[in-house]
Amino acid sequence: MQNRTPRIPEQPTANPVDADAGLTVELASVVTGARRRALRDGDRQIDTAHLLHSLIESDPEVREAFDGGPQLAKVLGYLVQRSIGYGLRWQGAVEDSGAVPVVRDPAADVVRDPAAEGWSPSAVTAMEDALRRAGLRGESRARGLDLLAALAADGECRAVEVLGRAGVDARWLSGRAVERTAEVSR
Repeated sequence: MQNRTPRIPEQPTANPVDADAGLTVELASVVTGARRRALRDGDRQIDTAHLLHSLIESDPEVREAFDGGPQLAKVLGYLVQRSIGYGLRWQGAVEDSGAVPVVRDPAADVVRDPAAEGWSPSAVTAMEDALRRAGLRGESRARGLDLLAALAADGECRAVEVLGRAGVDARWLSGRAVERTAEVSR
């Protein structure tokens, strides 16, 4: 009888931003969840849809930013379907909304993101934008609502595609996340 050891896909690398310096404990947990989701889905990179899914699952302030339970349920429905078909067309493709330059490595015949291996350029941009938003408020750590606002503000990322398919106006959601962040920060 053979001992069957499951194949473990290559894990995406660490967070492209310094978690100790810029993320709340809750948001660092979101990043860990997104990394785990990408690994489980067999994706080479953490993308904005992974971040959105993990964010919704773990942050009650983010869930409250949506316009009620039915809207949130629809978004989660699309995100859950990702691993069983909806997102399969994304596998093996680099998510790039054009915010960070992506370079092709001709020797390896793969696309390389100079900002962070294991992260899509759009996900890196969203994390950096979340940190910038916190800094503008005078806070040293980004919150989940900062990341939600950053994700929803990038009209070309996968998270916004999911939101759109679920009938959520991403620009409205980004503005609502900013408003909620101001309320929570008072």
